[in-house]
Amino acid sequence: MTYSFVVSIARKPGLSDPEGTTTHKALNDLGFAGVTHVAFGRTISVSLDAVSLDAARTQVEAMCEKLLANPVMETYAIEATP
Repeated sequence: MTYSFVVSIARKPGLSDPEGTTTHKALNDLGFAGVTHVAFGRTISVSLDAVSLDAARTQVEAMCEKLLANPVMETYAIEATP
């Protein structure tokens, strides 16, 4: 069976996010004074064949650890999608 997931990747708290900082400043400069935080990340869609949802999720976790995310600098969340 084919299972689909969305992987959301973000920098770990406390690490610099130059894109977020620059965008935050730009939004304030444009008059959006209520913006208190901007953070950039990325989203990756993955579909794969597996015998079960648990087996598929285990494979996606391994993909994140080995390639999709940098575990030293980033966190990730995996969500199964319909």
